[in-house]
Amino acid sequence: MIVVDSNIIVYLHLAGPRLEQARQLLREDAHWAAPLLWRSEFRNVLALYVRKGLLTLAAAQEIMDEALRLMAGREYEVASSQVLRLAASSSCSAYDCEFVALAQDLGVALVTVDQQVLDQFPEIAVSPDRHLASRSQ
Repeated sequence: MIVVDSNIIVYLHLAGPRLEQARQLLREDAHWAAPLLWRSEFRNVLALYVRKGLLTLAAAQEIMDEALRLMAGREYEVASSQVLRLAASSSCSAYDCEFVALAQDLGVALVTVDQQVLDQFPEIAVSPDRHLASRSQ
């Protein structure tokens, strides 16, 4: 199991330069977890794509449904006290710290492309490239 941030879930569902990497992550470890916050962040990206005319509303709804199926049973609430403690002791947002807190709670890696999170929490946060490299050794 790994915790993935919202960007990784977005990369898996929207065509772009990181799509294949996200697919490889899923092949290597199909048990993705995320705090419930991922839903709002994911919906925000889909709404942006709809407003820019890159997706129809119907397509965005289908993509959201697909992502919900992927994450079903692996969405978690995190303790506000832990999130606030992490945010207070770093320069990361409380949003980012939700993912860090969940990874800490589950005792697994947080896979993210967020450089600030990678820098602030190197003991738990890992880039997709590093995670995939460690799995192939």
